[in-house]
Amino acid sequence: MEILSDWVFQLGQAPIDLTVLAQNVTDPNILGQMQKSFTHFVQTGQAWALLIGLAIGYMIRNLTSYG
Repeated sequence: MEILSDWVFQLGQAPIDLTVLAQNVTDPNILGQMQKSFTHFVQTGQAWALLIGLAIGYMIRNLTSYG
């Protein structure tokens, strides 16, 4: 691995850390994780907070814009 890092450095690029390439994946179900996260996002009320924040921000932008 050190040889590869030295080779990349000689090409003029910054040295890279190759430990990111070897990770243990404990739950490969990506779509299930996304669904679980979205469900949690909605159940905790964060979706309403996002919508209210967007509406208030849009109103403030319109009130403070000129012309």
